Amino acid sequence: MDKKYFFFELIKTDPATGARAGVFHTPHGDIETPVFMPVGTQATVKGVLPCDLEEIGSQIILSNTYHLYMRPGDELIARAGGLHTFMNWRRPILTDSGGFQVFSLAPLRKITDMGVTFASHVDGSKHTFTPEKVMEIEHNLGSDIMMPLDVCSEYGYTHAQAEKAMVQTLRWLERSKKAQVSHAQALFPIVQGNFYKDLRRKSLEETLPFAEHGIAIGGLSVGEPKPLMYELMDEMQPLLPVGVPRYLMGVGSPDCLVEGVVRGIDMFDCVLPTRVARNGMALTSRGKVVVRNGKYKDDFTPLDPDCDCYCCKHYTKAYLRHLLNVGEMTGAMLLSLHNIRYLHTLMKKLRQSILDGTVKEFAENFRADAANSSYYDK
Repeated sequence: MDKKYFFFELIKTDPATGARAGVFHTPHGDIETPVFMPVGTQATVKGVLPCDLEEIGSQIILSNTYHLYMRPGDELIARAGGLHTFMNWRRPILTDSGGFQVFSLAPLRKITDMGVTFASHVDGSKHTFTPEKVMEIEHNLGSDIMMPLDVCSEYGYTHAQAEKAMVQTLRWLERSKKAQVSHAQALFPIVQGNFYKDLRRKSLEETLPFAEHGIAIGGLSVGEPKPLMYELMDEMQPLLPVGVPRYLMGVGSPDCLVEGVVRGIDMFDCVLPTRVARNGMALTSRGKVVVRNGKYKDDFTPLDPDCDCYCCKHYTKAYLRHLLNVGEMTGAMLLSLHNIRYLHTLMKKLRQSILDGTVKEFAENFRADAANSSYYDK
């Protein structure tokens, strides 16, 4: 790989926690870390226009290899000029491998050493993803960061089942690396191993040689208790590479972002902010607000008085509740915009606290403020 395309500049590491502030330089722009990445599964972040994402500070978004392969097809996107042109997003894009989506299709898929054969959730047609096929799809999509095909083992797997999935992931990683063709795309290998510390250490050790531009931690936030996730992160933190971004996959609740940052994680993604918005929930500096609730019928105050987003500057809880309860899509759009902005603001505050040397105190204050809210599972 040509180093000129990707470079991680580590600006400061907090000595007390290991939290890191940096800049990841990519072909489509710089990414200040730590960073939360909104998910645009179908080549769009649900309910939020690209121009609005830029305005609220989104630096990089995700798209889904599996779904874009199914519809409209990666070859069509390639003919359109790649995903950046197709969706009119000028900043960096990360594409996942589709492994988690295939994992979620458990009754419809079969894993072999060659790859994964599965039935489409759209029309039931049969398809096969191999490591090489996934690299070809992601090359057609033209993303800045590509994830290799992996086996995401579910919470509750036995040690033997988890080890088999981990070994298969490592075998596929070698093939993915050989199949990579573009120097303008970075491959982030994925650490697996379920919730077994020995498997996590082994997976990480054997993944390190492939972590030229970044490394990802997969298989967490899949239904396990949060303290167990944090315990595994504590186990891996001193073993993670220093000179590349560290990406915790599928994590995006405010408490998990804070806990991840103080454990040395640089990048996060999750569908949570837009998904809960569509269900009428807002993430705010005062905790979660279920805007649909009747107590907000006559509440003419902003959704979050500490937020500077368009939603909070111009609309009240009463109006948002009205929109949601009559089924107007604008309600979900405004809440989505706010929720993403809230998480970006949280990450900016975390980054500044790292630079200021106060991140440990920031995390302690956040935990104290959140202790009586619904941020944490009780």
